[in-house]
Amino acid sequence: MATEIITREDLTEFGEKLVNQIKALLSGGSAEGLPPKYLKSYQVKNLLKISNNTLQTLRDNGTIPFTKIGGILYYSFEDIQKVLRGEVQSKRIRIAK
Repeated sequence: MATEIITREDLTEFGEKLVNQIKALLSGGSAEGLPPKYLKSYQVKNLLKISNNTLQTLRDNGTIPFTKIGGILYYSFEDIQKVLRGEVQSKRIRIAK
C-alpha cells in the first residue's frame, strides 16, 4: 500500500469544499450549486407565485405531477420547469355533455 502525504493546504481545501457543499444543501440547492431535484409545496408556490388553491388545482387536473411521502408532497424541479415553459397541458379528460 502506497503512502500518501496530506498537507495542511490539502486539509484546508477539503474543509472549504465540505463547508460549501453543506451550505448548498442547507439552502435547498445541490452540492454543485445546481437547483434541487425535488421541491416541496411552499417552494413550488413561491417559484410559480401561486396560492395553495391554485397549486391544488394544478395537482388535481394533472398539470403538475407530484409524489407524496409521509404526508409531504414533492414535485420534480424538471416538471416545474416544463410548466413554466408551457410544455405541460392538463391531463384530466373532459367529457362533453
